[in-house]
Amino acid sequence: MTWLVLTYSLPASNRSSPRVAIWRKLSRMGAISPRGGVHILPARAECLESFQWLNKEVQQHGGESLLMRVESFEGMTNAEVIGLFQEKSDKEYESFEAPLNALEKAVSKKLKPDARLKHFNEFQKLRKSQKEILKTDFFNSPAGARIVSRFAKLDRLLSGDGEGLEISPASIAAFQNKVWVTRPRPHVDRLSSAWLIRRYIDTQAEIRYARAVEPGQIGFDMKEGGTFGHVGSFCTFETILTAFDLQDPALWKMAEIVHEIDLRDGRYTHPEIVAIDLILKGWLLTNLGDDQLELYGIALFEGLFQALHKESSSTTAKRKK
Repeated sequence: MTWLVLTYSLPASNRSSPRVAIWRKLSRMGAISPRGGVHILPARAECLESFQWLNKEVQQHGGESLLMRVESFEGMTNAEVIGLFQEKSDKEYESFEAPLNALEKAVSKKLKPDARLKHFNEFQKLRKSQKEILKTDFFNSPAGARIVSRFAKLDRLLSGDGEGLEISPASIAAFQNKVWVTRPRPHVDRLSSAWLIRRYIDTQAEIRYARAVEPGQIGFDMKEGGTFGHVGSFCTFETILTAFDLQDPALWKMAEIVHEIDLRDGRYTHPEIVAIDLILKGWLLTNLGDDQLELYGIALFEGLFQALHKESSSTTAKRKK
C-alpha cells in the first residue's frame, strides 16, 4: 500500500496564526500524525491535491516542507496505520452519540408537526457535520457504519418515510414454499430482494420471472400488482424488511446501498455503492439469462451481507468492552 507523507517546519519567528491554520487544515483533511512532525494520508488523488496545496501554503509562510510517497513504515504495519485512521474517525463520530440519543428519544414519541420540523432541522445540521467526517473516513471505521445506520433510521422517522404508509405486517410462517414472481432481467432491487427472500423468509422459495403474477403466486417489485413493491420512498428491499420486521443493522445498511443504486436520490453515501452499481451494470450488458443473474446476484449480496454483518458485530463487541 502507498502512503503520502508530509513534513514541514515554519520559521520560529512566525506568528502562531499560520501554525494554527495549517494544523486545522491537516485535521480537516483527515491526516494522522503518529510521530511528531509527520503527517500521513492514503495515496489518493484528492489527498495528494490537498497535501500539494498545503505544501505551497507552508512555503508561502517562509517555511520548508517535504512531500513523499512511501510503501511502508519501519516498526509499523499497514494494518496498524489503517487502525490509526479508523481510531481518529471513531473519535470524531463519538461527538454524535449524545445528540443522536436525544433525537432518537424524541422521535420515539408521537410528534406534532412543529416539533417534527424542529427535530428535523436539528437532524439536518448533524447530518451536514456527519458528511464532512465521512469524507475523511478513508477506511470505513466501525463507528462510522453504526452512525450511518442510525442517521438513516432517523431520516426515515423524521421525514415521515414509512409513517402512514400501508406496509402491512407479514408473518414468515405464512410465506413458506411459495412461488415468488418478479420481472425479467432482474437488477439491484429484485436481485437483493430475491436474496433476502431465500435467506430470511422462504428458504425453499421458487423464484420465477414473468410480466404478470398468477393466482397463488407472490409478486415482488412488479410494475402492477404484486404483494411487495415500492411504497412511498421505500424500494422493495426496504418494504420487505419492514413488512417482516427484520432488524439486523447489516440488513438495513444493505437496504441503504440498494436504495441508492435503485432510486439515486442522493440520500445515502456508502463506498460500496459505486462498486456494486458498476458490477450490476456490467451484468446487464451481457447476455446472462435471468437464472444466471439470480445466481450471481445471490452470491454478490450474500458476500456483501457477510462483510457488513462482521463489521456490525465487531462494532457491537467494541462497545461492550
